[in-house]
Amino acid sequence: MADKAAPDSSRRSERSRRAILDAALELLGELGYPRLTVEAIAARAGVGKQTIYRWWPSKAAVLLDAFTDPGATPEGAEASEGAERAGAALPDTGDLEADLKLVLRAAVDQMNAPAYDLPARALTAEGLVNPELGAHFVAQVLEPPLRLFAERLRAAQDAGQVARDIDPRVAVELVCGPLTHRWLLRTLPLTHEYADAVVETALRGILQQ
Repeated sequence: MADKAAPDSSRRSERSRRAILDAALELLGELGYPRLTVEAIAARAGVGKQTIYRWWPSKAAVLLDAFTDPGATPEGAEASEGAERAGAALPDTGDLEADLKLVLRAAVDQMNAPAYDLPARALTAEGLVNPELGAHFVAQVLEPPLRLFAERLRAAQDAGQVARDIDPRVAVELVCGPLTHRWLLRTLPLTHEYADAVVETALRGILQQ
C-alpha cells in the first residue's frame, strides 16, 4: 500500500496567510482600527499570534498586505480596484476632459466604498506616525495610479492638448489632490459632480491655449 503523501506545508502556509488577511479586513469593519489587535486577527484566522509576527511586524503591516491583495477580502466586499487596475492604462479616446472625468468618477465610487474607505483611512493615519509603513502605502497604493495619470497627461502633451511647459506630476496633483482632500477630511460630500468640476477647473490651467 502506497504511503500517503506528506502534508504540503507551502499550501498550509498560504491558507493561513489568506485567513489572516481576510480576518484583518473583517475585523477592521467590525471593530475599527483602534480596537483591531494582532490577537483578535489570530483568533479569527485560527492561528497563533506568533504565526502573524513571523510574517508581519504589526497589525498595520497585516492590513496593508490585506488591502493590496485582491484575493483577501471579507465575504461580500469588493477587492480594492486600485490593486486590480495597477497595470492598466487610463483611457485615451483623444478627449482628455472626458477621459479624466470617467476615471475620477470611478475613483469617487471606490473611495466612497467601505472596502476601500476603511482600510485606506487607517493606513493613511498610521503612515503619518510610521514612516516606513507610510512609504510602503504610497509605493503600493498611491503611486501606481498617479503614474498612470502622469502618462495620460504626457500623451495629451504629445498630442498638443496640454501645454509643453506643464509638469505632468504637478498637473496630476491638481486633478487628484482635491478628491483626496475632500475624502480624507470629509469637508463636503465626495460626488461625481465634484469630480467633474475638479477636472474642468484643473484643465483651465493646463490646456494648450
